[in-house]
Amino acid sequence: MRLRHVLLVGGVLPMTFLAGCGDSGSSVASTPTPPSTPTASPPPSPTPVSSTYDTAEYRRSNAAVQAQALSAYVAGASGQGVTAAVIDSGIDLSSSEFSGRISSFSADLAGNRGLQDEGGHGTAVSGVLLAARNDSGIHGIAPSATLLVARTDTPGSCANASGSSDGCSHDDNVIARGVDLAVTAGARVINISLGGSPANSTLRAAIGRATSAGIIIVISAGNEGVTNPSAAANPDLLAQIAIDPVAHGLVLVAGATNSALTLADFSNKAGNSANYYLTALGEGVRTVQPGVIYSGTSFSAPVIAGAVALIAQAFPQMTGAQIVDLLARTATDLGATGTDTTYGRGEVNLAKAFAPQGSLALPGSAVAVSLTSNGTLSAAMGDAGQTGMSVSIRDMYARDFTVDLAPTLAHAPRAAPLAPALANSTRYLRAGGATTTLALSIADQAPQQLLLSRNELGNARALAGSLATRINRDTTLALGFATGSQSLDRDLSTDRTPAFLVADEKRGLETAPQGAFALRHTLSSVGLTFAAETGDMRLWERGDVGPRSDRYRRYGYGTVTLGADGQAGPFALGGRLTRMTERETVLGARFLSALGGGGATSWFADAHIGLTPAAHLRLGADFRRGWTAIPTGPARSASVLATQALSLDVTRTSLFTQGDSLALRWAEPLRVTSGGITLTGFDTLSLAPLGHERDLEAVYIRALGPGWLTVNSYWRQQPNNFAAAPDDIGLAARYSFGF
Repeated sequence: MRLRHVLLVGGVLPMTFLAGCGDSGSSVASTPTPPSTPTASPPPSPTPVSSTYDTAEYRRSNAAVQAQALSAYVAGASGQGVTAAVIDSGIDLSSSEFSGRISSFSADLAGNRGLQDEGGHGTAVSGVLLAARNDSGIHGIAPSATLLVARTDTPGSCANASGSSDGCSHDDNVIARGVDLAVTAGARVINISLGGSPANSTLRAAIGRATSAGIIIVISAGNEGVTNPSAAANPDLLAQIAIDPVAHGLVLVAGATNSALTLADFSNKAGNSANYYLTALGEGVRTVQPGVIYSGTSFSAPVIAGAVALIAQAFPQMTGAQIVDLLARTATDLGATGTDTTYGRGEVNLAKAFAPQGSLALPGSAVAVSLTSNGTLSAAMGDAGQTGMSVSIRDMYARDFTVDLAPTLAHAPRAAPLAPALANSTRYLRAGGATTTLALSIADQAPQQLLLSRNELGNARALAGSLATRINRDTTLALGFATGSQSLDRDLSTDRTPAFLVADEKRGLETAPQGAFALRHTLSSVGLTFAAETGDMRLWERGDVGPRSDRYRRYGYGTVTLGADGQAGPFALGGRLTRMTERETVLGARFLSALGGGGATSWFADAHIGLTPAAHLRLGADFRRGWTAIPTGPARSASVLATQALSLDVTRTSLFTQGDSLALRWAEPLRVTSGGITLTGFDTLSLAPLGHERDLEAVYIRALGPGWLTVNSYWRQQPNNFAAAPDDIGLAARYSFGF
């Protein structure tokens, strides 16, 4: 049986003509034994590619550009060490594009003429597959691969085909010898840009031997789209061996697209071979002959064969079946959604093929890794973690990639705190007797943390409350709901803080207390306090089904505090030591399994000093230092985060009128100053932000008519610890009165 291939050739002039020539293909022998521990292969860089590969020569190589081969080159793939067999009309031995890379196994299998190409088709096909990267003309998809030339054209057929549409002819039995030669030479891929009749028994058997050895065979789909549209509904009869059992799923059919990713009008469609049909540029393809462009599925086949060579080099542990599955899985879907009878699996896409696929995990572990979301940082971490956590991950094909997980961490929203502080219409009630005091914050709506039923929520007005009772002359107990232990402690002591809305050194942890108690005992002039609190860390997190599912989520915490304070003349001194336990968060941030999950224990040391140098003047300073222990996880080493916060106050009473007050505060909210997350054996991701929030706020209060006027103004620099955030400036005036 004889096979032929018809191709379209276009010159630099606005004309086309038909030229007959035999097609070629590549074959592959048994794969080498995979190493026991494959070398980690880096992924495509997400940043602009290096000019080392994005050259003028690459941009002229339109088949490589459309296949997005640049990602493979940046990842270090070039086909080096991989043998690709081309079964065709030979090669132009004088061309420098193949110099030094022609396999010693190459042979003329139809005679004793040598390898010199008489028709030019074999040279053109081989150029698309693996022409050298030499800053001249174009380069092939796999520019460093080794070429196995299997010349199979029937003697005289290429010369006699000149000016006809019959093309070079190739005998099935000779093609079969080319397939067997590829197996012997250790090829990984065979390119057969031929078409005609179905494979005879000899060729079928040879293809079965090659695919049994794990070799991938790429066959052109045929060019009958214009000349025989009914036949073109399926691939060429030779290519349909892809659905023959001897193919073992390793025969790919190559359809041709144009630069608009539309199937070329001459290309046969996927039809009955859709599961094994891929497309690549096959119209207007540049190859090694200067000033000539080629069209035909003959030239889409070597694009796919070259992609196989790149993957085989970069990931030597992958089997032929895995490479075929990878190319199909990562192909750009064209036409109808999913596999269809026109485009099959879609257009070969090397950018996707060289990116991690399927379920991802840290090597040697079952710890899942996401390339999009591995956690959310808290306000205390600000703009930290934008770069600097390079780790190795392993995908579903056991391929190792190096990726930076830092961009997979979301940051807390940079919300201004003024609006929430003014949002509720709230009244405060306080009642008490000789030994007991009850305080309530009342609003039109009750917060969710009160855990009331739907009917109770409709009538409830209490936001928070506390009950303080004196046990004896020196001991007082306070209980609170939706109130923190620090508020209870402050109420029990003589500390009175001006009504600042924004400047607060305690910000950085967005807590929602649920319940607390404080026990205070006085010894002479020293007050001792023991307090505890439970509640939720509130964290704004992305949802699983788009932005509309983004919302605050709550994660439990608990604190225990020991404190002491006292007065010595004009000085007020105080200190507290707090232990905070978080079940699923780290300083309010949440990390998923790839970063070791959540949970942490923090210790905070707080110091306070106050000075009253004059009757109406008070100075104050507060300082907090914290240490957060992040425990060892399945893939995480133990580490410690250091945190810090401070504030400086000055308050002047009876400034303009009796009983008014003006207070100023400089505050630096809680911020991580050092430390990060270290995955075992990898880099540390610093959680210390570049930004450093600093707040200045003034508050003036005076009686006015039946109520009180309060005016707050503030200036926040680098709010929420984001260095690039614009300053936040605000002004608020409130008038309140009781009734």
